[in-house]
Amino acid sequence: MGIPLSPGMEILGASRIIVGLTFDPTTDFRRISMLRCCMLFVALSAACSLSAADAPPEPAGMKQLFNGKDLTGWDGDTRLWSVKDGIIHGETTEENKADGNTFLIWKGGDLKDFDLRLSFRCNATNNSGIMYRSKHITEGVKNKWVLGGYQHEVRNETKFPNVSSFIYDERGLIGKRGRMCLVGEIATWDKDGKKVLNEGKPLIDQAGFEKLMKLDDWNDVVIIAKGPTIKHYLNGKQILEFTDNETGKAMSEGLFGVQLHAGKPMWAEFKNIRLKQD
Repeated sequence: MGIPLSPGMEILGASRIIVGLTFDPTTDFRRISMLRCCMLFVALSAACSLSAADAPPEPAGMKQLFNGKDLTGWDGDTRLWSVKDGIIHGETTEENKADGNTFLIWKGGDLKDFDLRLSFRCNATNNSGIMYRSKHITEGVKNKWVLGGYQHEVRNETKFPNVSSFIYDERGLIGKRGRMCLVGEIATWDKDGKKVLNEGKPLIDQAGFEKLMKLDDWNDVVIIAKGPTIKHYLNGKQILEFTDNETGKAMSEGLFGVQLHAGKPMWAEFKNIRLKQD
């Protein structure tokens, strides 16, 4: 049923905004034009904001790092790492424990500037991680497969701050900075080691993350590192941005691997691992 209009009233398009009970042909047309321009600007701004938070399209020339059959090209504790149904499967049990945090290390060399994409899933009893620009540590450790450096946290949880994708300083190798950049943050560590946060709205909040994260299911990760800036994306959405400018601490290149955490029995799985380096 239509809306009855009085003389001088007008409905503007699908928004159904009713303008004026009186109508002056000079001033009211000007107001209507300004209103339309404002509505268009708001719509375009929202669209641009949304697209800026999306993961960029996958570039051509990505290299598959896992053959889907065996662990050729990788190095890790074969008691704990295997291939099941075309998936990298890591698992610890009460009988088969990890002696300290241990990693499955890709043997393809150092990553510097790169676009890394993969999918993960894990249980909620413990946490895992994705290491990049990291260092193989061989002294003072409990096993032969230990990495230290930047870690993309992997968890099966949705309650902030203990969720997937924050950046952690594994083994304190980058100045013992712990959780360097939390989900939702745009953060910079300046040359003097001070963390500076962007004053704008977070990239994602608790409610948004709960909708984005797929518990007990596969989640898609994109990690893009270029110079000192690192961006993490989860299931197609950007969830943090981190710039590391700390003198003598920032790591510009290093190894890639995935983690099994010591402690409670756990499992973590990874697939579709692909990489493009600049």
